[in-house]
Amino acid sequence: MNDHRLMKVILAPVVSEKSVRGSDRSDQYAFRVLKDATKAEIRAAAEKMFSVKVVSVTTLNVKGKTKRFAMTAGSRPDWKKATIRLKAGQEIDFIGAE
Repeated sequence: MNDHRLMKVILAPVVSEKSVRGSDRSDQYAFRVLKDATKAEIRAAAEKMFSVKVVSVTTLNVKGKTKRFAMTAGSRPDWKKATIRLKAGQEIDFIGAE
């Protein structure tokens, strides 16, 4: 895996009530990732970008919601979500405040 690919695997953190609760209680963080990313790539990207030790990675494919605008029906694109669990005592600081 080259460094250029690893820096593009993780797209954005998923911030929801459920993901924040997971990060507070059990050192889990949720990210939006590339649709073709593998668990090994996600693990390597997280360890490289955030300087942490990843214990496990779980992934799921999220289906896009069907939306309507007036009489036109459409849908949002499908995307992939990854949840990573960090070694005990480690955390990721998204805000950067100390």
